[in-house]
Amino acid sequence: MKNTEAEKNALQRMKPGAITIQGFLGTDTRSLADIIEADAEEFRRLKLDPEEAADGLERLRDAGQAGLGEPITVEGRYIVSTGDARGVLPCPYGDGVFHKNSVTVDDEQSGVELIYSDLSLHLLRAHGFCQGQGSPFRLAPEALARLLG
Repeated sequence: MKNTEAEKNALQRMKPGAITIQGFLGTDTRSLADIIEADAEEFRRLKLDPEEAADGLERLRDAGQAGLGEPITVEGRYIVSTGDARGVLPCPYGDGVFHKNSVTVDDEQSGVELIYSDLSLHLLRAHGFCQGQGSPFRLAPEALARLLG
């Protein structure tokens, strides 16, 4: 699938060093449109709504903030830790800036561990972008289904 002009511009900002040191693509060499379409298809296959997945991750983030940076157990199943850094990160699509933070969720039931940020949630919700394969902040649909299931 071919990238639109907006996607081409966003893709440039997703590369390592543009917004973050690691970028948003990991080791993925597919086009941005192909990454997004493959993840959308996986969400459909799993019968998982990306908006609901983002809501679930937001709920875990909010609960984890009660730990004030220390890991806490949420719902008897998730070990959640949150961390904040000074500053903000712009969306690569140019539609907002987001608090610079990191949330780690370790699901003791499924064995899934995810790391994400407020920007990750925005990218999932607004753009259907889970980040590329190999990205440390990737929200792979299958991992989300296992974590939130």
